[in-house]
Amino acid sequence: MAQLPPGIRFITSFSRDQWYRAFIFSLTFFLYASFHLSRKPISIVKGELHKHCAASHEVEVNSYKEYAAQIQPVKKPSNVSQCGWEPFDKNNYKQLLGALDYSFLCAYAVGMYLSGIIGERLPIRYYLTVGMLASGLFTAMFGLGYFYNIHNLWFYIMAQIANGLVQTTGWPSVVTCIGNWFGKGRRGLIMGIWNSHTSVGNILGSLIAAYWVSTCWGLSFVMPGVIIAVMGIVCFLFLIEHPKDVSCSCTPSSSSKTFLNGASRFKVQMPTLNAKETSKPQDPEMQHLLIDSENCSVSLNSSTVVTGEGKHGTSAISFLGALRIPGVIEFSLCLLFAKLVSYTFLFWLPLYITNVEHLDAKRAGDLSTLFDVGGIFGGILAGLISDRLEKRASTCGMMLLLAAPTLYMFSAVSKMGLEATVVMLLISGALVNGPYALITTAVSADLGTHKSLKGNARALSTVTAIIDGTGSVGAALGPLLAGLISPSGWNNVFYMLMVADACALLVSLKIL
Repeated sequence: MAQLPPGIRFITSFSRDQWYRAFIFSLTFFLYASFHLSRKPISIVKGELHKHCAASHEVEVNSYKEYAAQIQPVKKPSNVSQCGWEPFDKNNYKQLLGALDYSFLCAYAVGMYLSGIIGERLPIRYYLTVGMLASGLFTAMFGLGYFYNIHNLWFYIMAQIANGLVQTTGWPSVVTCIGNWFGKGRRGLIMGIWNSHTSVGNILGSLIAAYWVSTCWGLSFVMPGVIIAVMGIVCFLFLIEHPKDVSCSCTPSSSSKTFLNGASRFKVQMPTLNAKETSKPQDPEMQHLLIDSENCSVSLNSSTVVTGEGKHGTSAISFLGALRIPGVIEFSLCLLFAKLVSYTFLFWLPLYITNVEHLDAKRAGDLSTLFDVGGIFGGILAGLISDRLEKRASTCGMMLLLAAPTLYMFSAVSKMGLEATVVMLLISGALVNGPYALITTAVSADLGTHKSLKGNARALSTVTAIIDGTGSVGAALGPLLAGLISPSGWNNVFYMLMVADACALLVSLKIL
């Protein structure tokens, strides 16, 4: 018999179950990366919506409108002044741009609390598909303001509010799906790698938006809108919510392992299943363990797979019931301050670089992607350390402790030149996004499958929504405060961020 080709040997070296897990891992990665890709353009376009205008080029409003009307058929829409796009060309532009951020993030924070509860009661695939198609529509709607020459502030605010609401369908859905497929074993590392989708999406969104920002900023929104809508169709065609949907569940090997689940640590004994045991209810912690080498052998009718599934009789958890899970409140408050810092960078970093380094909007957008590159390594490092130490909260506390002085160094060093800014962007990105990534993924999944839930797998979506929804309150406050404080100097913005990091550390002391 002829030897199999290397490629075929590689394919057959993995079990059917492992290929399904790898597929779901990759699919959910790109699905949520498209959400962040569609959120990033606003931060890139800010430098184009308001430009620093030289006194020698200032013109009277009435005379400029006459001039703009003459050149409109050639290249530029009307009302594009030397200072940017009306109404963002005024002296209070920072407050107006901050209002856009606040509109999106407030809607996102409010919607997130409802999204998890709704998502538990609907099929994930349908719920996520509708959310992605709607997100594409409202992201593109903002860009259509350029092509239809719209200068009404409320049009852009309403587009942001609508987009913020529909984008809440994403996070609870993908975390629930990935939690169904991957168990507690090495969850920190796996979800640290998986959570890099946020940074990958931010990087791609920055590059796509920056490509058109100086020539046609409307396309900086339309193209990401098209991309997330296409990914919504991919979600509808290919997303598998649960391993049992494809008759896939793995046989755990005999071992005993300690897991950190929120604020409590406990031991789970995992005996090897045999034919007699498959008819008995199993410990809920055994249901979705990550197995690398075992074959799938438990039948779809086995009761070990369906424990806690709503369609088999277990009701969804209430909002107050989720709050009673040990660690949910503490981690939610910690994420509030951590996300405040992260989203301030997300929405204001390109404008800060433009002001400090005196770069145009495109180059500032490209340079800001280094913060997200650092975030990728920070998320993976946080997951790896938390798995080794088996202490999620301590890992978050350690990174938060280092983040505050790093932010101070960033504010001082970034004014020394481009090279220093590059280095500090990478370090700050790692330390700021590390705790944020760990709490929103591994910690949320741990708490959503806490032993106190007695196998109620439907709680994961609600717990995830509570934690991320509370964090989104901080995400809304950060950019708003940055818009209000920045006119008094960028140093004050960094002081605000350092205080937020210190608060995140203080509220997590109880669970360290």
